[in-house]
Amino acid sequence: MSVTAASLRKTTRIHVAASRSSQVVPVGSAEQLRAVLAPGSGYATPFRPRGAGSSATDCNTSAVGTVLDLTGLDDVLDIDTYNHRITVQAGARISQVVDALAVHGMELAGSHDLMNRTIGGAVAGGCIGPSLGGDGGLFASQVIGLKVVTPDGKMMTADIGQQKILNVLRLSYGMLGVIVEVTLKARPIAGFSATHRRCTIAQFSNAVEKLAKTKIGLKFFMLPFRDRVYLEMRRFEASARATASIPWRIKDWGESTVLPNVFKSLNRIIPVSGVRYRLIDQVSSLTQGLVSNRLVSGGSAATVKPGAKAANALRYSTWFFPASDFTVVVQAFREFCEQVRSESGFRCDMPTVGYLVGRDRSAILSPSFDEPMIALRAVSTQGKGWSNFAIDFGDFARNWGAAPLFNQSLELNPTYAKSAFGQRLAYFRKVRRQVDPDNRMMNPYLSQYFL
Repeated sequence: MSVTAASLRKTTRIHVAASRSSQVVPVGSAEQLRAVLAPGSGYATPFRPRGAGSSATDCNTSAVGTVLDLTGLDDVLDIDTYNHRITVQAGARISQVVDALAVHGMELAGSHDLMNRTIGGAVAGGCIGPSLGGDGGLFASQVIGLKVVTPDGKMMTADIGQQKILNVLRLSYGMLGVIVEVTLKARPIAGFSATHRRCTIAQFSNAVEKLAKTKIGLKFFMLPFRDRVYLEMRRFEASARATASIPWRIKDWGESTVLPNVFKSLNRIIPVSGVRYRLIDQVSSLTQGLVSNRLVSGGSAATVKPGAKAANALRYSTWFFPASDFTVVVQAFREFCEQVRSESGFRCDMPTVGYLVGRDRSAILSPSFDEPMIALRAVSTQGKGWSNFAIDFGDFARNWGAAPLFNQSLELNPTYAKSAFGQRLAYFRKVRRQVDPDNRMMNPYLSQYFL
């Protein structure tokens, strides 16, 4: 354990606690939101917008102030089949938008996973998936228009002709105002082939550099203690035959519902950790082998909807590692997991999830602004020991030059945030001070990095 990790553990700095003193205001319209945010409205600051509540950090909460629940703003406002675009309110779920587009033979043009997220949250915070070809790295890259209520209650709009403004508003974590309406690029439904492979971590290490240079959508599940990586590789193919949605739903059900529930039960009824984890890894391997290799061989963004009904019960932390270094990083991560278990007895029970994320300069605070990255997401159902693991994982990520997301990367040191984003963070802070000089949208968590 590093000195940094040990000192942070004593401070309990990364403890994520639910907001207990703030007032939660359900937002039913943009007009209501403007009235709430208007100076003199009587509502306590800071204001924090919240959608599905899937953030891993305290990004969208506050011990005091006002939490703005945007899930009621969930209408699909317009679908333009000629120009291939869709306009929705910020509280609409990604799965809802996918279904609405599919009726017209279209699909979203960018990467996404965890389909239960709201559109506003996916744009303002990081949302990733197995990007394909020119899809871009993050969900926010497909935004071509926004309506935002500023911190003083005024309405602001931005479109594709105001690229610099859009670049600042994407991944702005609600600090420049509250997104109420989003226009996204769409495209005709395009099929892809889905190839699944099982390999050792060493074999994955040898192949990952080549994979990162190909135009594929890559998602993988890693079992560090079983020395297994399960790859899902997607490629656009004009002749690809899209598997029906039901097999993909079964696959998602196995990965996001069956595994967490089974592992929670095993953690309760089997006290011997060696026996319990051995069984957990066997179940993980069996599930990956069945639901991936034998069920799905092709699909489209209209049929693949992972996490559409996922609950926010899993603990996770996501960091972005340079793809050019991942050959070494993946081997080091396995050693890191083994070391943590040896020293503390804790290990994640869920598979570690990874994505290849393309270079994405559509947002000032994009973690893949400079180069392609591989996002590594540690996931666990267990609460006991998780906070200490998250500290150690953050320390591991910093040592390997990883980039964070402010809503998904636990144990993010303010000094490291400055070094990770450099002048881009300084520029965003300058814009934020101009837009919100009274810090009406700034909670204690975000103030560590942006004040």
